This record gives sequence, structure tokens and C-alpha cells, in this order.
Amino acid sequence: MTDKVISDTVQFVTINDDRAGQRLDNFLIAVLKGVPKSRIYRILRKGEVRVNKKRVKPEYRLANDDVVRIPPIRISEKVEAVASSGLLTAIESAIVFESDALMVVNKPSGIAVHGGSGISLGLIEALRQLRPDQKFLELVHRLDRDTSGLIMVAKKRAMLVWLHKQLQQDGVDKRYLALVEGQWSKRKLKVDAPLEKNTLQSGERMVRVSPSGKASLTKFQLIESLAGASLIEAKPVTGRTHQIRVHTQYAGHAIACDPKYGSDEFARFMKTKGLNRLFLHAWRLVITLPDGEQKIFEAPLDERLDAVVKNLRVSA
Repeated sequence: MTDKVISDTVQFVTINDDRAGQRLDNFLIAVLKGVPKSRIYRILRKGEVRVNKKRVKPEYRLANDDVVRIPPIRISEKVEAVASSGLLTAIESAIVFESDALMVVNKPSGIAVHGGSGISLGLIEALRQLRPDQKFLELVHRLDRDTSGLIMVAKKRAMLVWLHKQLQQDGVDKRYLALVEGQWSKRKLKVDAPLEKNTLQSGERMVRVSPSGKASLTKFQLIESLAGASLIEAKPVTGRTHQIRVHTQYAGHAIACDPKYGSDEFARFMKTKGLNRLFLHAWRLVITLPDGEQKIFEAPLDERLDAVVKNLRVSA
């Protein structure tokens, strides 16, 4: 395995309007293509990346005329993973909208949004193989690997910047459907609890409610009470890692078959009803395009999740 030179000298990049508003870590991921995310976060932690000669955190939002220092980087060159024809066909059929600037995909459960951390290939890599002539293709936001549903992919830098600003200003309405343990009260309309990331000794990343965490708000609505479970809709106002999963657990109603935050007993019960995956689905997106047009995208529950709900409905 040979070393691939990403940059053999220090780079200084001046931020312009196209990059302004982007998170520093996302900027580096886009600029340093092929560099593992773990390596990018390591150089950030060590202070090798500077903005205006100062150390900054990965979530720092770049401003116009900021000067970003990027250190020399070499990585071990690997053979790029090639998606199977079956995966490419599944991803192609999952595209629910495509224009010259934006793509919306109904991501299946079990597919990571990008490669890394032991995953050789994710949704974005598969899309780049599907659209080899597309010069720009970047994730606008993320979904957990086991979460299914709608995710936006920008085909132009200007669209990525626009949608990032919309997300920061709560201009994107994202709705999820989740099946949770027990009976969710109609009066429980929100969970407002700060969230903090925590890495266990095993290296597994967990999130917990903590007074020292970041402000986090999720709005909820009961859709249907079922046998031993509830179907709810969740609208995350903030966009923290695992936010819906941790907020439902904190409310006493963990999501069905959640391996990190759920109940083993409830998972066993749900498997008897035909569920063997996290029941969290991003079903609705409402966005406003730069020209002022509002777009609404919807992806109903797939047949397997819908069958589980019907099974519980009969049992109720």
C-alpha cells in the first residue's frame, strides 16, 4: 500500500460566499477528498487546522474572508470500493427527486450515508458511481445508518450553502415516524433536554441528556396508540446526533429495536411482530428553494414497517 499525497505543503484557503456558513469539519471533508474523517478530526483536535491563526472547533461556521490553514497530509492509498449492481439499482430506484442542483433520496435502512469507520462504501459513494459525470455531489445532512427515509444531496455548491443556511435558521421542516415503547401521552408535545456526546472505553459513541450538553429540542405528536407501543411523529428543531433516539428514551419511550438506547425486552417483543430494525423513518421534508419555490417530499413507511404497525393494530 503506497502513500497518497493530498497536500505536501501547508495550504491557506480564503473563504468566499460559496463556502461562508459551512461548518469547518464539513468544509475539510469536501476539500480533503479521500482523507478519512477520523484523520480530519484528529488534525482539528491537535490544532493543526487554524482559522485566522486561531484554533477552532469542528462545528465552527466559516465566515466570508476567513483564512483556513490546512496542514500537509499524506494518507495510505486504498483501492476505491465499487458498489454492487444490486446496490446501485436499489439506490437509483430510491431517488424520489432530481434536478440540476438537488437530489432527494429515500435511503434504505442499513446503508450508511458515507464510508468510514469500517464501512468501505456508503450512500454518497454509490451516488457518485451512479453519476460519474457529476462534478459536485455532497450530502446536505445526515441520517443514522439504521434510520431510513429522505435525505438531501446537493449537486451544486450554491445549493449546499443555501440549504445549510436554511437548516441553521430552522427553514427546513423535517418529520420522522417512530414506533416507541409504551403509550405516548397526547399531551407530550416536546422534549427540551440538552444533549452531550460521550465516547465509551470501547470506542462506541453514545449521546446522553446532560446539563452541560448542547441545547436540544424535539417536537412530538402522537399518531396512533397500538398494542404495547405508540406510533409518533417527531420534528427535530435542533440537529444533534441521535437526538430523536435519545429524547424518546429520556421521555421513557425508547424507539423499537434501537440497539444503543432501546430496551432488550421490547426488542424481543417487536421481533415477534416482524420487526428486526430500528423503527425510525424520515418521512417528510419541506424546503424552500433559492427562487422561493416550496417543495414538499414524502416517503411513506415501507411495506415491512407498515406491516408491523398493522400487526400491532390488530393486537390492540
